[in-house]
Amino acid sequence: MSDELVVRPIGRVESVLTDRKDAPRQADEGAPDAWLVFDEEVRAGLADLGVGDELLLITWFDRADRDVLAVHPRGDEDRPLTGVFSTRSPDRPNPVGLHRVTITAVADLRLQVGHLEALDGTPIVDVKPVLGEATER
Repeated sequence: MSDELVVRPIGRVESVLTDRKDAPRQADEGAPDAWLVFDEEVRAGLADLGVGDELLLITWFDRADRDVLAVHPRGDEDRPLTGVFSTRSPDRPNPVGLHRVTITAVADLRLQVGHLEALDGTPIVDVKPVLGEATER
């Protein structure tokens, strides 16, 4: 069994956010709309997505510090150091981003979503639907 894990981007985020210092910490703290721009190779996987669909977007925070194991929550030095696995800090050993978003527009290989705090150019790893009640699945 190999310890190797291979993850390849399937697209990138296109956003007005370009610098971490300007990005909100969470989507509901003023994050702008953004576009998810997918690679041609995954076109068939996007076929059934439409405006109004809720998604779990999985990204890779490629500008994160992967050596961080403890942070002051929300960067507040008055708060005690806390293990990163108890926080939503982007700095962590495997900087996976998890975002709940809603599609607001579709244009070919581009999905516009509301309120995304990821930076411009952030790699997209995967997209999954938000599941409804068991009777709706």
